[in-house]
Amino acid sequence: MRNSTLCYIERGGCYLMLHRVKKKKDVNHDKWIGVGGGFEEGESPLDCVIREAREETGLALIDPKFRGLVTFCYTDGSEAVTEHMHLFTCTDFRGELINCDEGELEWVPIEDIAKLPIWEGDKIFLELLRTEPRFFLLKLEYEGDRLINHVLTVAGK
Repeated sequence: MRNSTLCYIERGGCYLMLHRVKKKKDVNHDKWIGVGGGFEEGESPLDCVIREAREETGLALIDPKFRGLVTFCYTDGSEAVTEHMHLFTCTDFRGELINCDEGELEWVPIEDIAKLPIWEGDKIFLELLRTEPRFFLLKLEYEGDRLINHVLTVAGK
């Protein structure tokens, strides 16, 4: 099982998005996503999201909010994969943007993100980030690039 983080850093009605265009062998190649990545040994979700944000953007996150846990189920070649992605948002940060070796960083108005090439499941959790203040669990099942099923549980419902 894989563990990762993803953070949507917000400023002035925009999210900082990463257009994944620099790595050829990248499951997210040519997609627009938030910033984040895989856990290193001994890291908590918070440790990971802070480290990944700094590595990819140069920004130091201040008090990121843990918003949800997204479970991805997909096949990578012939291998079935389950990944737990710890989803964060953050509105307070310090520092200046750097060049990212994984793609191009751009501030995108939140209402325009669904028009970009993003994963179908991302549309679901991005809408939840916009409208649902409570913590949520979301399971996304993919066949290739196609979302075939999703299951949502919202805390307190």
